[in-house]
Amino acid sequence: MSTLSSLAKAQAVDRGIAQPLATVRHVHVSDRPLVLVALTLAGEANAPLAVMVGDGLQSATRLIVTQPRDRAERFAFAERLAQVVLGYINARRGYRELLGPGPGGEPRTRLSDAPQVIVPNPATVGFLRLLGRSTRFRRTTGDYPVDPSVPVLGRWLTYLAERAEVPGSCLMLAATQALATHWASGQSAVEDLNLAALMGWIAPPPGRTGQQAAAAAEDPLTWPPAGPATDPTFDNEVLAPLIAACDRPGLSPVQRQAAVTALESAIAGQLTPTWQLMWHAVALLRSLPPGGRVEGRWESDRDSFTRYWDYVHDGGAPQPRRDSAVAAAQRLSWLERAQASYAVQRAFDDPLVMAEYRLTGEAFGGVVTAAEPARTDSPGKRRRLRPLICVATDDVIGIEPGAALVSPARPAQTARVVSVSVMASEPGGPACARSGVQLELAGGMGRSLTAEPGSVPAVGERVTYTTLADSYQPRGTFPSREETPWTHGGPPPVYVPADEDAAEAWS
Repeated sequence: MSTLSSLAKAQAVDRGIAQPLATVRHVHVSDRPLVLVALTLAGEANAPLAVMVGDGLQSATRLIVTQPRDRAERFAFAERLAQVVLGYINARRGYRELLGPGPGGEPRTRLSDAPQVIVPNPATVGFLRLLGRSTRFRRTTGDYPVDPSVPVLGRWLTYLAERAEVPGSCLMLAATQALATHWASGQSAVEDLNLAALMGWIAPPPGRTGQQAAAAAEDPLTWPPAGPATDPTFDNEVLAPLIAACDRPGLSPVQRQAAVTALESAIAGQLTPTWQLMWHAVALLRSLPPGGRVEGRWESDRDSFTRYWDYVHDGGAPQPRRDSAVAAAQRLSWLERAQASYAVQRAFDDPLVMAEYRLTGEAFGGVVTAAEPARTDSPGKRRRLRPLICVATDDVIGIEPGAALVSPARPAQTARVVSVSVMASEPGGPACARSGVQLELAGGMGRSLTAEPGSVPAVGERVTYTTLADSYQPRGTFPSREETPWTHGGPPPVYVPADEDAAEAWS
């Protein structure tokens, strides 16, 4: 936990309401996201009990499994879920945009939109990942066939769950993570996984503090768990007798329908409060203005979605159960680069996030006190435009002369630290150490020896400079799969989907 987030949590406790950790929204929120709330049966690994899903508050679809231990009912449930999820994915792809040439020089296209699935918490992402794993290898012919939509659903759920691991990706979003990125509650990070408690801190009901609303959220009768786990008391006293009633031998069709209706009513009471909370959370996120680089990350999501859409519709094989050693290392390296880029982009978009780096000395903010916008130098045969500016700052400077810096307001421009000096405080001013930083600017000012208007900070302008840079990071060097060393199992065999892939001890 950082210094500022710790302070924000302390202030949340003192003031009785969550405190902002961001001034802008760092996640993309679709105009019609697919909200999905899931419940599983306790004591059975990944046994779906119910799902409430839809792309609008008033357009919910409830899917119930009356006997989650029955494998045939599970796959019938998956078939019904596939109709909703695949229908949404097909409807959200939009049209093809023609882009510029790709790496090979060929024109490329991108779908104009992409699906966004929002779930209550990371545990639901894990449930959908396992549901995808248990369905994407199923056969549509032979013994125990499933509907053709079931393995397709499994592949898309696997893809979306894998994208949820990518920092900054918003194809699948956990509401608790998104909210905790933008607001600091007065409780622990573990308690923030309770959607009702976190929402109680962020938007408490009138007349209540965040502490009171979060305490009320611990009552499962008022706020059932957001899933996929259910409340143990509900399991023992309500759910188990209702499931048993549906399986009682000798029931007439009317009696069985009454038992199923009672089960559906009880489960609806568990799902509906979370469903309403989810749409409230979506509205809260929408209330923040989007950060400047959010759209760029969404374009990356659309690129990924387009590639996987084409792969599936070109007959590509389902994802293997396990990555090879080389593929796993490449993915880890890619995730590390994505994490570093996401951290920089958030700081560039948001002064409140940048403040963390100002505290550590990796950035500073101040006022331009002097500027030479027409300065040039000529170390070689050609003169170059190299303006100088001086910035007065009260921040702690942990940057040495010669360091290369970037301003979030002018990311195409680099600034080299020429000198750092301690300035005398103004009479009657605050008793803090005031520093002066002299910077030499390069790039982002046009091609002539006269800087374009606004490209050089003017005297009196407030600026921020940092060592952070969202520059291109080359991929790591990895052996080809054929050259996998013996220490990592040697070259793996070519993956061919087999019936054994669908065998899971918990499915």
